[in-house]
Amino acid sequence: MAHSFSGVVSSADCGLVTDDPVLYRARVAPDRRALFEIATGRQMTYAELDLRIARCAGFLGAVLGPRRDGARVAMLARNAMDSIVLAFACQRANAIYVPLNWRLNAAELRPILADCAPALLVRDDEFAATAADIAAAESEMMVISTADGPAGLAARIEASLPAAPVSCDADQPCVLLYTSGTTGQPKGVVITRRNAFFAAVNFSFVGEIGQGSVALCDLPFFHTIGLIAVARTTLMLGGTLVVSDRFTPARTLAALSDRQHAVTHYFAVPQIALALRNDPAYSATALSGLHALFVGGAPLTRALIESYIEDGVALVNGYGMSEAGTVLHVPIDRRAVQENPGSVGLPAPLLDIRIVGEDGRDVGDGEIGELWLRGPAVTPGYWNKPAETAAAFADGWYRTGDLGRREANGFYRIVDRLKDMYISGGENVYPAEVEAALSSHPDILDVAVVGVPDDRWGECGIACVVLRPGAAATSEVIAGHCAARLAAFKRPARILLVDAIPRTASGKVQKHVLRQFHSEALQRQAL
Repeated sequence: MAHSFSGVVSSADCGLVTDDPVLYRARVAPDRRALFEIATGRQMTYAELDLRIARCAGFLGAVLGPRRDGARVAMLARNAMDSIVLAFACQRANAIYVPLNWRLNAAELRPILADCAPALLVRDDEFAATAADIAAAESEMMVISTADGPAGLAARIEASLPAAPVSCDADQPCVLLYTSGTTGQPKGVVITRRNAFFAAVNFSFVGEIGQGSVALCDLPFFHTIGLIAVARTTLMLGGTLVVSDRFTPARTLAALSDRQHAVTHYFAVPQIALALRNDPAYSATALSGLHALFVGGAPLTRALIESYIEDGVALVNGYGMSEAGTVLHVPIDRRAVQENPGSVGLPAPLLDIRIVGEDGRDVGDGEIGELWLRGPAVTPGYWNKPAETAAAFADGWYRTGDLGRREANGFYRIVDRLKDMYISGGENVYPAEVEAALSSHPDILDVAVVGVPDDRWGECGIACVVLRPGAAATSEVIAGHCAARLAAFKRPARILLVDAIPRTASGKVQKHVLRQFHSEALQRQAL
């Protein structure tokens, strides 16, 4: 079976954009610390990391053989130094790195493997059973463990001879990132060498990352934030990447307050930022060394922003995606953060942005339209999905599917997903606006609003609400809260108190799950 992606590529020769950053840093600063691993206490200099990547590329060349060019190498593992090693080794060997979401079960992973057809799967022992299950349907796929032992990845790397980088095209894929599945159908986003380079450049500007930066990453490497924005950017600029295999508030706070590490950059989703703030171990001094605490993936509440600012920490919001990396970002400036609550900031430097109305024309400041993107960090398309790729582009512009507006001061706001907007009684309703109104109630911890069919209004809103521990607010009380803040057509028709909101690894609400939950609830009532 042929496996390919459909997109616009060029025949550019291999150049700066294809050189991995570790290769360069090992030449100019070989003894600088590149990686530190919290789980084991191990660390590597740039020279050591470069050699390990070269040996891993040699291993890949030997095990993949003539199938090496364009071969997919999947990884089902928590964050570790060898996750970074394997990612860059794939690039040097001209293979394609496919980090898998280890939160998914075997049934969810099988269609992903069927789509990308990996020649090799590297897995943690923690996920051995899942790997065995999904490997059963992939008879040609080799499976190895990250664990110590003669057959493990570490031993195979150490036993291999270093390999030089393979000459390649700058627009060849080096990573496949499968989307988080807010629609229920993950797609493999193609990240070329050019895309990865310029995505890292964009984040280096907005994140103010340099040689003295120390970035703690406990967001998973199967997501663009962890793999590209944090890990790749830090290593490209010659900083130190502190690798954490999981997020627990107390451990993260301990790492952030450890002056030996001197962490300057930390990236979170809003749920992590809230969990840190609410943990008993939290203190303002623990975060005093941060240049900024970066947040993305979902909307921020004003209360959370203000709580961090009061402690002297700039909680800097941004907007990005697997398909383009960093798109928008609030400047690292306390005044900009305070004066633009809810904003996702200004455009990244190497990216063009349009806001386009339903008629295909650009809208004016303050008007809502769909965000369209263009630039060297933007993906050429989706793996094995030519129809979806064609639908995602218009005249060379990537259509994000997100609705936003540009304010008079040049700052952007995301209003909602185009597909999440619903029409109630002829009026457009943006769930994000309703969610913001609900979130202002002191008893509400989390909330999500979806539009569902309605016989009278065409569509109406259903709000799923998670209360704070010990809170006693009722659906009626919350409805009254909405009535004081929202026009009648925007108010949810039903308010459901639930234990949790289903979210992806990046914090996005899985609204298709909520719609299904509501549909099933109605069916049960009809019986």
